Amino acid sequence: QVQLVESGGGLVQPGGSLRLSCAASGSIFSSNAMGWYRRAPGKEREMVARIINGIVANYADFAKGRITISRDNAWNTLYLEMNSLKPEDTAVYYCHIILGAGSYWGQGTQVTVSS
Repeated sequence: QVQLVESGGGLVQPGGSLRLSCAASGSIFSSNAMGWYRRAPGKEREMVARIINGIVANYADFAKGRITISRDNAWNTLYLEMNSLKPEDTAVYYCHIILGAGSYWGQGTQVTVSS
């Protein structure tokens, strides 16, 4: 069983930056896939960025050039660096990890982009 705890969300002005963190209770080194998803009000959950087999990073079109996903195996932490934030980035952001046969989600962290 892996527990995931996101942090780093908050209120930021348009054009600002945030760095989200996802701390795992166990090792994520052997994860098959890990990533960040978001759900905006009234919308379905969507993928923001993910790392496949520890190497390949996929980004949603809206994230390319503005958002970077990274991992720190030593600290069992997944990060999401977000720059040039827009009001449409407002959402709850969730961390997700697939480890063996298990699929784990964090509780989410709210990101609000507003002036």
